[in-house]
Amino acid sequence: MKCPSCKTLELAMADRQGIEVDYCPQCRGVWLDRGELDKLIERNSPREERSYDGNAGREKISPRRRGGLRDFFDFD
Repeated sequence: MKCPSCKTLELAMADRQGIEVDYCPQCRGVWLDRGELDKLIERNSPREERSYDGNAGREKISPRRRGGLRDFFDFD
């Protein structure tokens, strides 16, 4: 498939976290198929990590990231 933006180059494909991404090496445009954006958001959303603070006698909840979009879109 040709790049919708450049209209000359063929799109390259890369596998990122199990998601097949089409991208243009020239303009660096990225195209996702149906449902892939939802998967990407789900895999990179903050997660909660629960632990018990014995001294304070309460549960501690802190956000934790499982991945990063910066790495996902790095095609160099």
